[in-house]
Amino acid sequence: MAIIRVRKTGERITGIENVRAFLDRQGVLYERWDTGKLPAHLRGKFNLTDAEKDEILRAFDADIRSLAARRGYVKWDVVALSEATPNLEELLRTFAQVHTHTEDEVRAIVAGSGVFVIKGQGDTGYFDCELEAGDVISVPERTPHFFTLTDERRVVAVRLFIDPSGWVAHPYEDPEFAAAGPTA
Repeated sequence: MAIIRVRKTGERITGIENVRAFLDRQGVLYERWDTGKLPAHLRGKFNLTDAEKDEILRAFDADIRSLAARRGYVKWDVVALSEATPNLEELLRTFAQVHTHTEDEVRAIVAGSGVFVIKGQGDTGYFDCELEAGDVISVPERTPHFFTLTDERRVVAVRLFIDPSGWVAHPYEDPEFAAAGPTA
């Protein structure tokens, strides 16, 4: 289950309902999917073939279609990152820059873990949302954020899009983030 850490105050928020309530106040969708649907032979596997990615999409098809129908997503895929990912460090450096998108950034973590660093509304400042298998998050369009891996350094996630061809990261320069530093 997700854990929130507010960077300004160091406050930690745990428990599904507390996390959901905090994220809801920030305009961020949070829900949980049953990762027991992940086929047994893919559990603990982070270097996936296209056929295995398709198998994951089939396993979570009902969840994906439900979320897509509620939020207007029309395309989805699977991304897998681990030490086996070519140029992982370079990829993580590009991820770890605050940016925005013109549509939601949606991730359903089906294995492993990751961290979204998100700029909260009002005076909340930046907060870290550490996600594990089963956590689903939708960071709203135009919300400054970035994604990185946890110390586990591996994740498998379903990504959902309204228009994947237009899903571009727009850099977001923010002195508040520079002062807080990237301490995910």
